[in-house]
Amino acid sequence: MNSTQWSIISTLLIFLLLLLPYGISIDSIASNQTIKDGDVLVSSRKHFALGFFSPGNSGKRYVGVWYNKVPEKTIVWVANRDNPVNDTSGLLAINGDGGLVIYGKDRKVPLWSANVTLSSPNNSMAKLLDTGNFVLFEKGRQRNLWEGFDYPSNTMLPFMKIGLNRRSGFNWFLTSWKSLDDPGIGNYTYRIDPSGFPQLFLYKGQVPLWRGGSWIGHRWSGVPEMTPKFIFNVSFVNNQDELSIMYGIIKDLTFSRMVIDESGIIERSTWHEQGHQWVKFWSAPAEQCDNYGKCGPNSNCDPYNAGQFECTCLPGFEPKLPHDWYLRDGSSGCVRKKGVSMCQNGEGFVKVPLVKAPDSSTARVNMSLSLKECEEECLRNCSCMAYSSTDERPGGTGCVTWHEDLMDTRTFTNVGQDLYVRVDSIELARHAKKSSGSLSNKGKLAISLTSIIVFFLVISIPYWSVKMRRKDKQRQNPFSFGVTTPSIYLDDSPSRTDPDDSKLRSDLPFDLSTITAATKNFSDSNKLGEGGFGPVYKGVLNSETEIAVKRLRKNSGQGYEEFKNEVLLIAKLQHRNLVRILGYCVQGEEKMLIYEYLPNKSLDSFIFSETKRVFLDWTRRLEIICGIARGILYLHQDSRLRIIHRDLKASNVLLDASMNPKIADFGMARIFGTNQIEANTNRVVGTYGYMSPEYAMEGLFSVKSDVYSFGVLLLEIVSGRKNTGYYLDNPDSNLVGHVWDLWKEDRALEIIDTSLATLGESYPIGEVLRCIQIALLCVQEYANDRPTMSTVVFMLSNDIAIPSPRKPGFLLKRSNYTSGDISTGDAIFHKLCIMHCNKSSLKN
Repeated sequence: MNSTQWSIISTLLIFLLLLLPYGISIDSIASNQTIKDGDVLVSSRKHFALGFFSPGNSGKRYVGVWYNKVPEKTIVWVANRDNPVNDTSGLLAINGDGGLVIYGKDRKVPLWSANVTLSSPNNSMAKLLDTGNFVLFEKGRQRNLWEGFDYPSNTMLPFMKIGLNRRSGFNWFLTSWKSLDDPGIGNYTYRIDPSGFPQLFLYKGQVPLWRGGSWIGHRWSGVPEMTPKFIFNVSFVNNQDELSIMYGIIKDLTFSRMVIDESGIIERSTWHEQGHQWVKFWSAPAEQCDNYGKCGPNSNCDPYNAGQFECTCLPGFEPKLPHDWYLRDGSSGCVRKKGVSMCQNGEGFVKVPLVKAPDSSTARVNMSLSLKECEEECLRNCSCMAYSSTDERPGGTGCVTWHEDLMDTRTFTNVGQDLYVRVDSIELARHAKKSSGSLSNKGKLAISLTSIIVFFLVISIPYWSVKMRRKDKQRQNPFSFGVTTPSIYLDDSPSRTDPDDSKLRSDLPFDLSTITAATKNFSDSNKLGEGGFGPVYKGVLNSETEIAVKRLRKNSGQGYEEFKNEVLLIAKLQHRNLVRILGYCVQGEEKMLIYEYLPNKSLDSFIFSETKRVFLDWTRRLEIICGIARGILYLHQDSRLRIIHRDLKASNVLLDASMNPKIADFGMARIFGTNQIEANTNRVVGTYGYMSPEYAMEGLFSVKSDVYSFGVLLLEIVSGRKNTGYYLDNPDSNLVGHVWDLWKEDRALEIIDTSLATLGESYPIGEVLRCIQIALLCVQEYANDRPTMSTVVFMLSNDIAIPSPRKPGFLLKRSNYTSGDISTGDAIFHKLCIMHCNKSSLKN
């Protein structure tokens, strides 16, 4: 082969190598790269694509994001909505200032810009994430400069926010397209109104068309269909910094979207793979009572009045224009009945059940009041027309009162709020008489039945009592709860000084048949997971109360004392950051604990999951950290009994529907005396990786043992890594040791969960570093050096100077320990490991 042939072949190879990148899907562009019309960015998992497109029959070109795996091209975000490119000359690039721009034929003046200026423009990069978010970030600092999710189009995707940044005034909201052929900003908007008691609205221009209502604990008051779905997870935030809602998707392979279309209809749909189509499962407005103010002020719209006019006046009111109402036009609304003046003796409230409470834009809110206190507060104020609770859930607190016309109330069928409308004494008596009259229609039958039942009870109760006493004697077994004090786990020492110990008992029994029915005979479809002592099932009592049932394995001696300890102990503890036990069931060989059901399961399912970490931005993580700290502080200091948990870990922290943390699993817990500092045990129980050195090695435990566990958990939340993880630069170390090494080298930022940056969140670096420093203080080698939980809570809540941490106590060698006892042989090896590690660390 001559030199000429070699030259030709070499040229062809170089040409092919140059073309190779264009055949590979990329998800990002740097400052020296561009996206031309025809090029496409594809997210790493190929969920979304970005490029130029033409909507409908239009020939204009826009830069947008669409579903990459959906055959039907579905646009979810548009950049240059009102500034299209007229031909295929478009170019998306990072300009000389480091910001995103779109050019047409004129490469000097951009048609659209992200309005970002960077001091070092060559450090910026744009990336399409698997959430559909297109972000521009600074490479060196991993700091987000701009993101598409901050500027939604007509589509709300999972993990996109709708709401308001209260500090900056920045607003996230949806706007419709002008038409199917024009994605420009249309007439309809979907947003949260922060005034009064914040609400969700659909507007046409500035005119409200539909009101989703206020957030009442787990849903919008005007969206009764919003019940927990297996694919959704809702995060609602309302604090001094932010008011927002975000819908997460639990199954990341499911495509779901909410769209406000060109005609002002909101629809939520999911892609059906087998049918190759979008399936709608909710829309609004869907019926006449959904239209804002359909029946005017001080009225109630009831679409279920078959054949009747849907508009009725609220108690104490009458139609303003009776003739219009006769013609079935209720838009004029209702006014107070003639001759009625408020603030007289004998006034009260009439309950209007199962409604969407009135527009609360001008309402007053007090989150600390109970429903009874809310009634008293409203009654004291002559201008108060009605009141309701801010939380629909049982036991929820919060008070909202209305002092102006009651607008846009409507009735639902099965779920809704109770609205209490203020009426005078005459109206109150009329409603009371009506209620009693309706009952008197069945009075004779009720009296007869009551008489028969009472007679039967008088005869049968003595017989039944004798029979049950005999049956109890026959069914005596070692699992009986006829005890007054926990026998082992309260304390190993014989000295007990707490005067209330003798009262520790459980009065929360459930019948086995009830639990069996609630869990559908412990079906696999109801199984939530499995712990060290047995499976956990979801159940439903009385078709409404959701529960979690922890079922100990049959014929297992292991776990019985832990089971008994948990019943006797946690039933006496009440705190918002502790899981609530509802009862227990002991029947034959069955031993079960019944808890409140928490839909988001455990913390470890989030922080160690690549797909579910998207729920945990830094604000949420800090709230979880502070909640766990407050729960431990309650156990150590503020509860009637001083409790040492001894098994604090990510899987023992559960998350409720609002992602609030609740500490669970008190089977290993110990009660300390008032003046007791520490205790010793020959039975080391807990989870490897969370145990403090003095406990693992010598069996010594105290409140500082829990502090150590909290420090480990805090590092896991910040980093998104398990303490027993593997590190290439130090394969013999765990997370605590790895963070300590980085801390000494001023490289602690390297441990921060990378998903925080890829999600586009600009988190406060100083605040994160502060949490890392607090965690290292908690895991110091010597218990006396560690802070108490009251100090930890104070450091987390206040921007004060905190001391530098000393060398932590951590194990360099790992074994496969799990929850439960460490056997004698393993314990000896365990101690030798720690002694070896301590010697090794001293040499260093």
